[in-house]
Order: sequence, then structure tokens, then C-alpha cells
Amino acid sequence: MAAGWLSVAQPRTISGTVRDTTRAVIPGAVISANGPGVQEISTTTDAEGRFTLTLPAAGYTLVISAPGFGAMRAALRGDGEPLDITLTPALDASVTVTAGRIQQRSTDIAATVSVVDRSRLDQSPATVTDDVLRQVPAFSLFRRSSSVAAHPTAQGVSLRGIGPSGVSRTLVLLDGTPFNDPFGGWVSWMRAPRASLERIEVAEGSSANLFGNYAMGGAINLVTRTAAAPWVDAMVQYGERQTPVIDAAVVLHSGRWSAVIDTGGFRTDGYTVVADDERGRVDENVSAESRRLYGSLGYGFSHGATIQGRADVFDESRRNGKRSTIDGTPEQNDTHWSSFSGGVRALLPAGSELRATAFGDRVRFRSNFLAVPAATPARSVGRMTLNQFVPSSSIGASAQWTRAASRWSVLASGLDWRRVVGESREDGLDAQTGTRVVVRRVSGGEQQNLGVFVQDVITPVPSLVLTFAIRHDRWTNVNGHNLETDEAGTPTANNRPSLEDRTDHLTTPRLSALYKAAVNISIWSSVGWAFRAPTLNELYRQFRVGAVTTLANESLGAERLRSVEAGVRLTPQPSMLVRAAWFDNALTDAVSNVTLTTSGNNILQQRQNLGLTRVRGVQADVEWRFSPLARLSAAYVYNDAVVREFEASPALVGKELPQVPRHRATLQLFLARPRIADLSVDVLAAGRQFDDDLNVRAIPGRGEPGLPPFATVNVLVSRRVSRGLSLFVGAQNLFDQRSYAGTLPTTLGAPRTVTAGVRWRPLTRLP
Repeated sequence: MAAGWLSVAQPRTISGTVRDTTRAVIPGAVISANGPGVQEISTTTDAEGRFTLTLPAAGYTLVISAPGFGAMRAALRGDGEPLDITLTPALDASVTVTAGRIQQRSTDIAATVSVVDRSRLDQSPATVTDDVLRQVPAFSLFRRSSSVAAHPTAQGVSLRGIGPSGVSRTLVLLDGTPFNDPFGGWVSWMRAPRASLERIEVAEGSSANLFGNYAMGGAINLVTRTAAAPWVDAMVQYGERQTPVIDAAVVLHSGRWSAVIDTGGFRTDGYTVVADDERGRVDENVSAESRRLYGSLGYGFSHGATIQGRADVFDESRRNGKRSTIDGTPEQNDTHWSSFSGGVRALLPAGSELRATAFGDRVRFRSNFLAVPAATPARSVGRMTLNQFVPSSSIGASAQWTRAASRWSVLASGLDWRRVVGESREDGLDAQTGTRVVVRRVSGGEQQNLGVFVQDVITPVPSLVLTFAIRHDRWTNVNGHNLETDEAGTPTANNRPSLEDRTDHLTTPRLSALYKAAVNISIWSSVGWAFRAPTLNELYRQFRVGAVTTLANESLGAERLRSVEAGVRLTPQPSMLVRAAWFDNALTDAVSNVTLTTSGNNILQQRQNLGLTRVRGVQADVEWRFSPLARLSAAYVYNDAVVREFEASPALVGKELPQVPRHRATLQLFLARPRIADLSVDVLAAGRQFDDDLNVRAIPGRGEPGLPPFATVNVLVSRRVSRGLSLFVGAQNLFDQRSYAGTLPTTLGAPRTVTAGVRWRPLTRLP
């Protein structure tokens, strides 16, 4: 509870506005006045954060409170002007549903859970959601590039270096519904409804015992905002390299009905990713353009039950930085994605609750690939080599029953099911001009997964929280096929109309304990098992990046993980939080791109199950709110990710996993001066990481293998100019530091990008 103490000496009417540290108003804050031997007088702030309270001439004390906010002091104005009260979020009051499928305070969860709240989203100069999430040092995409420049299939999410690849080992959810691509597991980050996001919850340990597939390395939940009254949030910004961004959301209420509409658009002319000294006629800017529309409609019944439906449409087009020197065709891709979900929440007798959800996706992904053969000068010749069309769809459903079995036990059980159908339709082009189809290939199949789980959170004594969870999954791959014909329509030697059906199942338990040793000290530990079934993309789709061709493998088996963690949580003072965790993950049969042959600059790889990979390390973070309007936070992750066993290729044993830096750290500083401006600074630093499985590729002229360390500084300055209206200017990579994203060819991270814009949050009700 947040409290401000105000002495009242004479009858008067007090009015004012309650805000958070971002200057956003706080509806529903409680303003109460009480004194010895007299009845309490209270009121709440309205949708605009305003309140009015009339006090008699007794010695009352004014108390201001709102869920999730910490202590503060306010003073009565002698001139009778309305109070402008700022509440500071409490460090120990954040609530998450990601880690345990039930609402728990983060202080009761035996895991590392990071929350990027609305204020941090507003304080970041990033134009895409994944760049905001880089504030969490355990988070990374497959490569160093952000979704502004990365190919969609390279936007897989990795937490703590658990098997980084284009496929996510992390489940991403939107209000509890799967957000990953159904065919490939990657994430289209520009699809996220940014304006209506309330927070992003990141569970940085395995969550497969509750969520099943994709959650082997953790879970990320994008939580959209809800409100007791209508609100509007709109933002327009413009940046270097012709980069406009629009995000807008509105919430409407009428009786028991509520609706959310969120829309946005992004476009950039981009930049050239290939290093200057390797750039040739083939190379041009990477660029991107996207549009999205998200909507939901809900109804609340008088007995507490609710029903809600959601739908969204997303369209994205990209150019990938290369163009054919033969016919001028650019390497490009486009994605069209539509999805829906519908859910019901019902309150049952004996204090139990039932939630049920159905959802579906329809994705149409097109991409082509360019080959850059050896030539003099380098990269002076480029030809198209492959055209792909990947249609896929999925349907799924989940149900969860939760009951407070007693005052010290919360029991949850449920099931979920998902069916994915998709295929990769490929036209292989001739090796001379890249203009003639010489082979046609249609590879794909159907995948189904059914999982059931039970979890019990037990608090035998107030200082001890025990969690037992177990899940059983059964998945099948059926109707697999690889239809391949030559240019005359004759089946080739690779033509296999029917591939073997496969079925597998796995049980994944987890046990954790959290002990509150003192008011400000908690220690916890956990052990669990997890899995991830290979996606249709890994089983059936091949692709090419530069000089590297990667083949599919329909014989892939499931990845399996054993995870052990231990951590401590300290709050030396109410305004400071310190956390540290040690983790040891043993990953068996990890799907990785394994080098088969090398011929000059051309490399042939295939997806294979590795033997045993160990990912061990430590993670630590500290947050200090040294005043109601100032915050400093820092975080660090050390990762030791090494292949320990692999009989098929002993040369990989002892090699570090590619795309996993040993060291990664972040630093954020926020200072608010309402009469001047608000300043946000964040720093990201990462150590060296390798770009290949053999740990041998290097940046030309640097000698040492791997991608060199780098650090970037991002800054945002904002100023409230009138009621509900703010102006801001920001810069990503402020000092224009060069970072390397890949080899063959050498590719670069984003240069400095300056943006400016306006945010509008009107404080008045909508009609």
C-alpha cells in the first residue's frame, strides 16, 4: 500500500489528481481520511485520476493507496490549488501469471521472472517490441539483428542461451494464447499490439511442465491493458531513413460490454547490412513495411463470468538486402497472418474457476533466396536460386480449472490441444541465370499435440511456498510428404509421396520451493524436465542464407531438457531489489544446423539432433528507485553453453553454441522532471559470440574467430506539453557503434537511428 500523510487542521475540500511516475493517471486509487475515534471518509479517483474529498474540522490523516504502488509523501498546497500526487510502483508488488498459469505475486514464484511494464515500454526509444525486450539480458533473437532487419525465420526467441536458432525455444503468448508461428515457431514481433500492451512478463526458466511445446526455454506473455473506463492511447513518430511508426489503441465501455481496437503501421527504408569493404553490386538496403489491426470484444455477466473474443490481421513485406544482377529481382518476403481466439471464464461453486479458450491461425508466407557465387570483384554477381510459398494453419483449444483447495493450497489442472498443417512449396531455379524452374518440391505434413497438466501451489506456513507440477504430452506427425519433380514433371530420386508417421510422448515434472528467510530475504530452488518437438519447418523446409544452404530432416526427434536452478531475492530497503540465480541446463538432442560439406565459400548444412549440450551460468539484477521520479537498474547474465557429447560429429564436442555470448549486460537510468523533461538511458553490452557450429568463422582482418563484443547506448527525452500530450525524441545506438551480426558475408547491426514523435493520452472520457 502506498500512503501519503497529510495533516488537516481546518475544514476544507481537497481535490487533485493521482498519477504514476510516467505521468499517466491512476483510476481507482483510494483516497481515505481517518482519525482517532471518528469514522473513515474515503473516495476513489475516477477514470481521469481525479478525486474530491471534503473533510470536517477534526484531526484527520489523509492516506493515498493504489495496488502495486509504494510509499510516497505529499504536501497540502497552501494556495488551495488541486494536488498533483505521484505514486511510485512498489518493487515487491508486481503480479505475474506467466510462470505458473495462476495469478501469483512475483515474490512467491520460485523462478526468475522479469516484468517490462508500461512505463518501461514508454521510456524506450525502440520502434519494435523485441528491441524493448533487449533490456532483459537473458532475451535475444537468433542473431544480433532486431526484427527491423532480420528475416522473419530468424526471429526465434532464446532465453539464457537455450539452443538459439530461427525456431524459438521460448513460448510467446498474447494474453495466454500462443503467438509463435505455427509452422516454424519463430515470432513476428511487429505483429504485437504495442499501444494496448500493459506489460510483458518474461519467465526465464523452463515452463514446459505447464505450457508444453515451445516453452522448454521459458515463456513470454504479452499482456494487453484493461481499464474500468474508456481510454485512448496514440503515438506517431518519424525517424531517420524514412521510418514512420504509428501505434494507436482505444478502449470502449458500454454497460457490461467492453471493446479494444489496436492498430499500427511501420515502414523503413532501412540500411545496407553488408560491411563496406565486402559490399558489391548485389547489395542494397534491407527494408520493411508492416500493418496490423487487432480487436477484442468482451461481456461480463452479473455473476462474475466473462466471455471474450479476439481477432487480428497482420501483413508484412520485407526486402532482405540483395538483388539479382541478372534480372533485377530483389530477395524479399511477405507474410499475411490472420488469427482469432475466443474464451470464457466462469466462477464455479466452492471458489473454483474454469477458463476455456479456442484459437486458430492462418499464415501465408512467401520468400525467395539469392545465391552469390564467387566472382571478381566479390559480390558482383547474384542470381535467384529458390522461390518458396509456405501456407500453414492451426487450430487449438485449452481448458484450465483452478481451485483454492484450502487456505494453504491452490490447485490447477488443465489440458491443451493444437493441430498444425503446413507445407513448403518450392521452385528451385537454374544455376546459370536463376530465371528458370528446374525442380519443384512440395514438403510438409500435419502435427498434433495433446497435453494435460496438474499443478499444486502449497503454502504450509507463511514463509514457505512449494510448487508441484507435472505434465504429459503426446504428439504425432502424420501425412508427411516430399513431392519432387524436375522441370519436365518427372519425379526425381528424392520424390517420396509418403513419409513415415511418427508418435512420441513425454512426461515432464517440476518441483520448486521458495523460503522467505526474513521479511526482505527469499531463497528458492527448482528442478524440472522439459521438451520441444521439432516443427514442420525443421522437418520439411530447407533454406539458404548467403553461401550457406541448410537442409531439412524429417527424422528429427524431440529435444529434451533437464533444468536445475537456485536463486536469492533481497530487498535491503523498500526502494531496492536485488536478485541472483544460478542455472544448469542439460539439453539432449538439441536441433542444430550441422555442417556437412564445405566447398570454397559454399557450405552445406543439415538440421540434426546433437548429443548433449550443457548451458550453465548465473544471472543477477538490481533495481534501485532512489526517488519517486528516478530509477536505476542493471542486469547481467553469464552463459557457458558448450556441446558435451555428439557421436556423429566428435569435432563439435567442446565447441560453444553459436549465437550465445558468454557475457551480456544491461543498464537503465530513468529521471523524471515534470517541469523540464523526462530522460531515459539504457545500455546493452554483449561479449564475443560464434557464428558457426565449428567456432572457426571470423570477421576478415580480425583474426580471432567469432563476432566481436559490442555495446550500444539508447536515449529517450520526453516532455509533457499539455494535458495528455507529450513530445519525445530518441536515439538508438546513440554513438553509432559498429556491431557485427554475421559472417559470410560480414553483416552489421543497426546504425544510429534518431526518431521524434508525439504521444496523445487524453484525460477526458470518450462519449
